[in-house]
Amino acid sequence: MKFLSRPFFLVAAFIACGLFVADLQATPTTPDKDKAKKPAAEAAKDAPKDSKTQDDHKGHEKKSSHSNKDNKSKSDDKSRNKKDKKDDDQKKSDEGKSKESKSKPEKKPPAKETKPEKKPAPKPEPKPEPRPEPKPETKPEPKPEPKPEPKPELPKPPVPARNPKSAAVSVAEADVDFAWQGEYAGCVYTPGAGNREIGLQVVALGDGAFDGVVYSGGLPGAGWDGDRTTTIAGSREGALLTMSGLLLSAEVQPTHALIRDTSGAPIGTLKKVFRRSPTLGKSPGRGALVLFDGGSADWFEGATMTDDGLLQVGGTTKLLVRDFYLHLEFRTPYMPYARGQGRANSGVYIQRRYELQILDSFGLSGEPNECGGLYRQKSPDVNMALPPLSWQTYDIYFTAAVFDAKGNKITPAYITALHNGVPIHSSYAIQAKTGAGRPEGAEAMPILLQNHGNPVMFRNIWIQPVGSAASDCH
Repeated sequence: MKFLSRPFFLVAAFIACGLFVADLQATPTTPDKDKAKKPAAEAAKDAPKDSKTQDDHKGHEKKSSHSNKDNKSKSDDKSRNKKDKKDDDQKKSDEGKSKESKSKPEKKPPAKETKPEKKPAPKPEPKPEPRPEPKPETKPEPKPEPKPEPKPELPKPPVPARNPKSAAVSVAEADVDFAWQGEYAGCVYTPGAGNREIGLQVVALGDGAFDGVVYSGGLPGAGWDGDRTTTIAGSREGALLTMSGLLLSAEVQPTHALIRDTSGAPIGTLKKVFRRSPTLGKSPGRGALVLFDGGSADWFEGATMTDDGLLQVGGTTKLLVRDFYLHLEFRTPYMPYARGQGRANSGVYIQRRYELQILDSFGLSGEPNECGGLYRQKSPDVNMALPPLSWQTYDIYFTAAVFDAKGNKITPAYITALHNGVPIHSSYAIQAKTGAGRPEGAEAMPILLQNHGNPVMFRNIWIQPVGSAASDCH
């Protein structure tokens, strides 16, 4: 028995090992605890089967191989059943866990604070590159037609050099002495008399020679007492003009004059002044007729204009006048070498019968044949002549003479005249025609701006007729 039982035990052990290996290959991998429990359970179940098999093997040795096969298949079935059972248990366990997990609320992680993303600064759009302008098609220039050869121009005569002794009608044409000529006014001090106003008129005579007149109280029409005057004379050397007389001397410059007494002591300084007529540029009154405003000389016969819009001498109005008020502005030329009646001579011939003289009488005494005088009949009440190249004014009020039917003069003509705003004749009864004037009569006559050969200029001429016998045209 011992001999027989040992081989049977070995066979049973071999079968058991084979079943164990087969079971390991067939079942899926489980946790370590299941692997540890599986061999013990299988060994407990297989142990009685092995003992039963040993008893059967003793009587049936030949059938051992068949029984081994049957046992192997049975163990395979048992292992499959165990596997299915484990699978069911595992499935139920998983379902239970899933139910528990569903029943318990899931804890959500706290939401993270989302910070707003910084938007990138917009990139400046690239400026479009300027496209080159298409070049215009260049067409071949037509060949110029041959021009006829110009005819040779005749040579122009040379412009003669200006005679320095001729009349200057502008400051630009004046000589260097013109800067010293003019009016000076101020205050001087003399012992016993104290401070007193005086005026000085400096007259250019050409080649640096000058005459001067000192007026006590101020310049004519501006403080002069009409009585006392003192004459001085001198010459210019460089920028200094030295003049002297019986009572005083003067050192004159273009802007001022230093006055000295007979001992040579300075007694005062006079400043150069530029006086302007208060009626200069006066506008026409109501009902006035503009005879000349620089636009045209249509209201004059025989008159010409300069390029800069001034009226020259020699014109006669087309208007025949009786009683009127006339405003007229004139400018005498600068003629330092001329003397007397040859120094800027002209005149306003009223009705071509009565002449109110125009002359460069600056610094003169004021005679009937000087500026403002009724020619050869009456001197002006004051010589209001300003330096040459200054614009001056005449404001004339005239009443025509009255004649009866037989031609006898009943009432003389009357004149009131203002020279540079200062009365020089006040309601003066004109005795007769003046100089080369036309004979007196009852008929209306025009106004003549006398041409005496000197370039006297006129502007802003207008007339305002008075009464019913105002004027007619011819």
